[in-house]
Amino acid sequence: MNNVSVALMTDEDWINQGKADAWEGKPKQTPEHDPQAASMYDLGYCEGEIERSPLNCKTKSLDRSLK
Repeated sequence: MNNVSVALMTDEDWINQGKADAWEGKPKQTPEHDPQAASMYDLGYCEGEIERSPLNCKTKSLDRSLK
């Protein structure tokens, strides 16, 4: 992410980014510039480790229905 897009991210964006990183198996990339953003990212990352990606679930369901 570049600095412009990072500055415009909301709390929900940070949560979603954390989830996406966890679902993709990426290491945590907690933003260092903003404690609130870091907290939201960590929350999303933890949720992402617990939940399955909705994309993966849809893909598996689609694969099953095609067989």
